[in-house]
Amino acid sequence: MSTKQPFLTDVTTLRERARKNLNDGALGSNYVGDVNKTIEILQAVLATEIVCVLRYTMHSIAASGISSEAVKEEFATHAKEEHGHVLEVAERINQLGGKPNFNPEGLATRSASQYVEGENLVDMIKENLVAERIAVDHYRELIRYFGDDDPGTRAMLQGILRTEEEHADDMHDLLVAHEGKPMLAG
Repeated sequence: MSTKQPFLTDVTTLRERARKNLNDGALGSNYVGDVNKTIEILQAVLATEIVCVLRYTMHSIAASGISSEAVKEEFATHAKEEHGHVLEVAERINQLGGKPNFNPEGLATRSASQYVEGENLVDMIKENLVAERIAVDHYRELIRYFGDDDPGTRAMLQGILRTEEEHADDMHDLLVAHEGKPMLAG
């Protein structure tokens, strides 16, 4: 026995709802999530992505040593991709009627990941791998949390998750290349 509501095919009703609820902005009349909780969660996601941009940018500049150029380029590429995530999340917060929090004050406490510079190239790679694993686990949990209540936010996070998984794979490959063995099992 299904508990799902029947599909609404009455175009007239859809049009009436859209006109009646213009003040709801992007949400529309059938948003079932808790918009304030969603914005609060996305503010933490935004902080996490900003911290990742800062860490990768710092590493792309500070990495040194033999064979560091390719790693620096990888860090710079990841910083740009993380910046894209910042913009996506900020736009979603805006769509939901919130104001993205770019204030650097408290950024580290709002972020799931940490800003760790690392002492050398291998440390930098390790810190980025740890941060990516945190992001991957966090986004998987959030995707489950949003489920069908907010498919727009869920889809955005799924796209970001795929990139974060690629970043984790890249960092793991770099770690193996520079250390000869993986830092973290499984």
